[in-house]
Amino acid sequence: MTTTGDPAAAAEAAALDAYSQIVVGVAERLRPSVASLKVNGARSSGSGSAVAMSADGLLVTSAHVVRDSRGGEAIFVDGTEAAFDVVGADPLSDLAVVRLRRDVPITPAQLGDADELRVGQLVVAIGNPLGFGGSVSAGVVSALGRTINAGDGRQSRIVEDVIQTDAALHPGNSGGALADAAGKVVGINTAVIGPGIGQGLGLAVPVNAHTRRLLGELIAEGRVVRAWLGLGGRSVAAAALEVVSLVEGGPAARAGIRVGDRLLRVGDEPIARMGDLQRLLSGDRVGQPLQVELARAGSRHTVVVVPTVLPS
Repeated sequence: MTTTGDPAAAAEAAALDAYSQIVVGVAERLRPSVASLKVNGARSSGSGSAVAMSADGLLVTSAHVVRDSRGGEAIFVDGTEAAFDVVGADPLSDLAVVRLRRDVPITPAQLGDADELRVGQLVVAIGNPLGFGGSVSAGVVSALGRTINAGDGRQSRIVEDVIQTDAALHPGNSGGALADAAGKVVGINTAVIGPGIGQGLGLAVPVNAHTRRLLGELIAEGRVVRAWLGLGGRSVAAAALEVVSLVEGGPAARAGIRVGDRLLRVGDEPIARMGDLQRLLSGDRVGQPLQVELARAGSRHTVVVVPTVLPS
């Protein structure tokens, strides 16, 4: 097709070429870093994807991909295969880390920062959809700040700031890479909405300072330790977190916090969403007194709460 003499058509062709060049560049850079996982579990077997984090055999994937599993087989696009062990999994963030059992040449991906993403930005997904390893799809960031429920059957938690994309995702993409135009991994694909009702709607756990810390804990300790207050909340228009439930005998109830209170600050941090509180309650907060500023019946109060370890 020629575009001679048609500036609009020439511009369109140039734009398509530029788009293609970006996607091709990201694919060439990242496909060697993304493995297909064959997972052998205690009760089931399945498949997913994983992204190489380091040259010494550490890969990040989704916790639900390796659920009930101690290991499996990783297969890279060049045909390299290696057995892996699960280092640690955190169902409450849907992140896990696995380690290859033998030394094989792998190319670690470069991690980016999802906090810098903008709606409409180009993203590329790479993974193992429906068993087709090394598959690439492209789209845009459809929305930011989505929330999903994650859990292990005993505890549940809101994962906030989740990335929504229209890049095609299917079962098997979970644990794979969502990358920006520079080829940096900004998300770990986690969920496909559907089938039949949400085609073109996929979700990814963001890669940012918070999730990097979680991954570091998984590598070092094999688990993530969290502090716990024993309350549930919802955001309200006044930039506060309204307490909607309390665990009897939990730290918040013992401190005198009541259902209907509106949390304004915890420690030095303003609290407007459940995610704000969850990010604050890292393991090093366990046993450390926290000042909580709250609004109740038109007046402000300050209470001191001592977090405990989140029950398993």
